Amino acid sequence: MHTFRHILFASEGLTDDAEALSQALRIARDNCAELKALIVCPAFPEELARYRGKYEAALAQGLQASLEAARQKTMIGETELAVAVDVESGALPSERIIRHVLQHAHDLVLKEAECTPAGKGFRAVDMELLRKCPCPVWLSRPIRTDWHAINVGVAIDPEEREPEGRDLSLRLLQLARSLADRCNGELHLISCWDYPFEDYLRNSPWIKMPDDALLQAVTSAQHRHRAALGKLLKQSGVGGKLQMHHVRGAPDQMIPQLVSSRNIDILVIGTVARTGIAGFVIGNTAENVVQKLGCSLLASKPNGFVSPVKAY
Repeated sequence: MHTFRHILFASEGLTDDAEALSQALRIARDNCAELKALIVCPAFPEELARYRGKYEAALAQGLQASLEAARQKTMIGETELAVAVDVESGALPSERIIRHVLQHAHDLVLKEAECTPAGKGFRAVDMELLRKCPCPVWLSRPIRTDWHAINVGVAIDPEEREPEGRDLSLRLLQLARSLADRCNGELHLISCWDYPFEDYLRNSPWIKMPDDALLQAVTSAQHRHRAALGKLLKQSGVGGKLQMHHVRGAPDQMIPQLVSSRNIDILVIGTVARTGIAGFVIGNTAENVVQKLGCSLLASKPNGFVSPVKAY
């Protein structure tokens, strides 16, 4: 079972974080983990320097009020789980969060997703964390159901050929299984396949392929992908209650549709901040996927990923 030990709750101090803090408290309690809160805010103007202390204290008090509301909702008291609060001011809030992760060896960042006009996708600070943070990032949106009724989904590519990509897929399955077991116990596994040559071959004026031969090629592609998915699932050791969604189509179209139609509350995916690993690559397929999501997101990177942000 996947566990986290040192969780960082990150806030920009601009919104009521009570709902996201409720999720952070539950995750920390379920994992027997330490939980720390960090508020990052813009650099205070020099001409108002004498007010800086009061301003930062007010931010901390605001977060403490949200934390108290979260404690009342979750019934997780301070004696059960203490939460220290730090405040940092300056430019580049995402990099400040990542430096804190590197300096204090956090293994999960949980942050309320920034509001967007359409209620879907993620804004600048959140996207920078997805691209550059070395540990998993949980971008929280309000979940209306009870914690033990949450629907968990995971999206993977079973035909990933790079070893780091395959290892990531295995970890995503295990992470999602562990999370689902702590929620409603059912895991939705989403994997998309396609045969992009079909349209070219069917409509080509130069290649006359019989329909039955083309159908056989498409069917073979589907079966290969499904077999690879079964092999990866077996290798992961993941069992339990599971719904398989093996669908044909582009991931950036099909995954958001399935998340919506299946009422998935949190989606687990893999991201990298560089090309070279096929599948979910921020800036390409994964970025198109996440910008259409209206649910919470838990994103992880391959082992060995090195953040471009330095600890000091």
